[in-house]
Amino acid sequence: MAAHSSIQAITARIIERSKPHREAYLDRLQRAVAKGPHRAVLSCGNLAHGFAVCSPAEKDALSGDVVPNLGIITAYNDMLSAHQPYETFPSIIREAAREAGGIAQVAGAVPAMCDGVTQGQPGMELSLFSRDTIAMAAGIGLSHNMFDSSVYLGICDKIVPGLVIAALSFGHLPAVFIPAGPMTSGLPNDEKSRIRQLYAEGKVGRDELLEAESKSYHGPGTCTFYGTANSNQMLMEIMGFHMPGASFVNPGTPLREALTREAAKRALAITAMGNEFTPAGEMIDERSIVNGVVGLHATGGSTNHTMHLVAMARAAGIHLTWQDISELSDAVPLLARVYPNGLADVNHFHAAGGMGFLIKQLLRGGYVHDDVRTVFGHGLEAYTVEAKLGADGQVTRESVPEVSGDSKVLTTVDQPFQKTGGLKMLSGNIGHGVIKISAVKPERHVIEAPAIIFHDQQGLQDAFKRGELNRDFIAVVRFQGPKANGMPELHRLTPPLGVLQDRGFKVALVTDGRMSGASGKVPAAIHMTPEASDGGAIAKIREGDMIRLDAVAGTLEVLVDAAEFDARTPAEADLSENEFGMGRELFSAFRRNVGRADQGASVFA
Repeated sequence: MAAHSSIQAITARIIERSKPHREAYLDRLQRAVAKGPHRAVLSCGNLAHGFAVCSPAEKDALSGDVVPNLGIITAYNDMLSAHQPYETFPSIIREAAREAGGIAQVAGAVPAMCDGVTQGQPGMELSLFSRDTIAMAAGIGLSHNMFDSSVYLGICDKIVPGLVIAALSFGHLPAVFIPAGPMTSGLPNDEKSRIRQLYAEGKVGRDELLEAESKSYHGPGTCTFYGTANSNQMLMEIMGFHMPGASFVNPGTPLREALTREAAKRALAITAMGNEFTPAGEMIDERSIVNGVVGLHATGGSTNHTMHLVAMARAAGIHLTWQDISELSDAVPLLARVYPNGLADVNHFHAAGGMGFLIKQLLRGGYVHDDVRTVFGHGLEAYTVEAKLGADGQVTRESVPEVSGDSKVLTTVDQPFQKTGGLKMLSGNIGHGVIKISAVKPERHVIEAPAIIFHDQQGLQDAFKRGELNRDFIAVVRFQGPKANGMPELHRLTPPLGVLQDRGFKVALVTDGRMSGASGKVPAAIHMTPEASDGGAIAKIREGDMIRLDAVAGTLEVLVDAAEFDARTPAEADLSENEFGMGRELFSAFRRNVGRADQGASVFA
């Protein structure tokens, strides 16, 4: 089916706006392709260092540009469940490369921090900045110029966006992303959330809380709720960086290993040495980016991607804006219900038809562009499949069924869960922000209440424990933006606000910080920009000001006379405690130079 008229119009607008940047980017890409790695013309000292540990046969091959060399960028560490499976992937990839007549080397490693470990801790203030650090670390690994293609091993929140920025910065190289898959289902996510709220109320102790958390996060693989990590996997598949059907196969299974081998061989097949050359920077274009945004809306994905997608697109010379994202949300129906937007987890989503069924439905409705390039070939239609393990141990693919395996988890474009996407942009007299509405009940889409001001999340938690918040209010938690303290996630606010909402109070949150991709039922206007530390009007809000948050109209207003509001002196905050400790002093240059949230919150120009 032809693309939906709104999708076509927004895509055309992005193409036109991006033209000067995109043309300059593609020109640089072509010049890099022309130069190529050409290992045969490296100095003998350069080349000797590059293949010192290779076998004699590999040295002969690399010295003459005879076979393609695959660079592996890995985010492996064995503390984080999502990345622990990557320990064995390099050996699998090297073996697959040899079978395909190529060579593979680990080009470099990148850091992989877990927001789940650092929530509410000082280390969370490094989280957002880790994305750009990851991009730079991957760039260092690839700067040796020894590689004809690249594969990226990464899963979680800032890691995949950072790797995408690197892949597009080295856009003259093909790039295949290889997932490790989600952990098997443990304690249901809604039950985990219930225990968290009981703990916040003091009704259960730390032992009960730790038991619930441990039963939820219990083994190798990605956390099973639909936060940023699993939104990343959805994006990599719908944008064509994954092999079809690869995103949500559990780690440690024969199919997972077969998909990894297949991805490595495909990365070698699409180098400039073959007939299917697919440089990542040409493959990803404006249509691919729109497909990613559409997928985010159709699945109720993470709010973090309102920043990450902007930053990723700009790495390819594409100028995506929050207005584009907002208008796409108005056009795209919600087709998935995965926690926190429902009771199912990503394993249930995969079993119901997963990415293949989702993409098939979006193509049927004209919501995504089929005429795109992917690492698998040409056309998104090839991704309307389910990956399976054949009798010979190789990956086979079958067309997904016409009917969802569970219509409560994954539905059709004819019977969507809601007519618009899961994210909404807000604007008003304190700037622009984002709200995730797919998990918020309709009766809470409009909240009007007096402001209670906090300059950190601990202040709100302390007020809750003192019993001072048993009323209707909108919490304003400011000085939490990128320039202030690195824009930490404020996920620890969810349990107390959820408790108050369950008690019948009208509550909401307004902040220039972030919330976790797992955040759900409480209305939260986040990423407010300009931030308080950058002259934002959020710093002018005073205790008791009436605020109206209207997610239906897409507005957020402080109900104060305009002249009076403009004349107010912005509040200030002492942020000296956020400048040192747990590595924060190493990132002072990031805080000084970071861009606005609506521009990707990046230190890159």
